[in-house]
Amino acid sequence: MTKSEMVKKLAETWGGIPNRQADKNLTDLVEFIAKTVKKDKVLKIPNLGTFRLRQLKARTGRNPQTCEPIKISARKKVGFTAAKAFKENILGAAKK
Repeated sequence: MTKSEMVKKLAETWGGIPNRQADKNLTDLVEFIAKTVKKDKVLKIPNLGTFRLRQLKARTGRNPQTCEPIKISARKKVGFTAAKAFKENILGAAKK
């Protein structure tokens, strides 16, 4: 789904608001998520999942063409873990 298709669906879902307002709401939400994760490191949205800022340690990797060891520096990474309710909604209830 493209952003314009998403904006159109959201505008319909939110009671027929103009597409321009739906686009602004979506942009504001994405900016809020980014700022919160950057500042607080974790953002948990009920029934959707958790956005988390992760710190990866420096490590030694290998060049696949030459098999020479290379140094991979430490870096930050954003991770997302889907909530149980979200997964069950998409995939159905897990069988036991």
